[in-house]
Amino acid sequence: MSDIIKTENLTFAYPPDEGKEPVPALRGVGLSIEKGSFVVILGHNGSGKSTLAKHMNAVLLPGGGTVWVDGMDTSEEDFLLEVRRRVGMVFQNPDNQIVANVVEEDVAFGPENLGVPTEEIQERVAAALKAVGMEEFTLHAPHHLSGGQKQRIAIAGVIAMEPACIVLDESTAMLDPLGRREVLDTVQKLNREKGITIVLITHHIDEAALADRVVVMDGGNVVMDGTPKEILVRVEELQAIGLAAPHTVELLYGLRQDGFDVPLDALGIRECADAIVGSLKK
Repeated sequence: MSDIIKTENLTFAYPPDEGKEPVPALRGVGLSIEKGSFVVILGHNGSGKSTLAKHMNAVLLPGGGTVWVDGMDTSEEDFLLEVRRRVGMVFQNPDNQIVANVVEEDVAFGPENLGVPTEEIQERVAAALKAVGMEEFTLHAPHHLSGGQKQRIAIAGVIAMEPACIVLDESTAMLDPLGRREVLDTVQKLNREKGITIVLITHHIDEAALADRVVVMDGGNVVMDGTPKEILVRVEELQAIGLAAPHTVELLYGLRQDGFDVPLDALGIRECADAIVGSLKK
């Protein structure tokens, strides 16, 4: 399968405070993301994960190296609009992405700016709201919705632009558990049913278990890359860079330290419980 996003030796540093040297946020990142995949990028604050996310649809441009979106170099100005058609961004605070006083108008905003004909916009808005389970809120005021509902509206606004890939930059960080669940269910459904590539940037390590692939960043570098079962069992390595393993893995790790014969890769709650029961039966 071909790549939707590819970076090669990507470097970037934010402008420093006066009198100080710039500190690199990305240090030669090389990463490929396949079309149709669901990738979680994990890291603590300052690891470079959000800076990397902003390069994926040219919110930021490389200080060095190259980013390609569907084969287009993001640093070439002629490709900018098309890059942003292919890769949509959903940010941490949905209030910063909601621009209208009525839900359907907000979802229509993106396609209108792309010059989509009016009749097609109406079809796209209806389809996007249905895709995120918010069709009954078409005429509601966004500011009356819950945090999870607002984020689903923000996602609908991106879907209406028909991107091949959606990047969610800490989009669950400000939500309560119910809101997080709503958003995660939505993006899993979009990936599974519509084949949209999902890149979820997060520090919630339990969200990584939902993905096909987990990329871990630290100090502007990719330090781990693999399936959830390959990455989330590396308890001591994760702890060393300020991340805790999922609660299930931490529990199994503690039991193993106490001499129980349990697998570390039982990531789900039921799977973890079954592993513990199986060990006790032995």
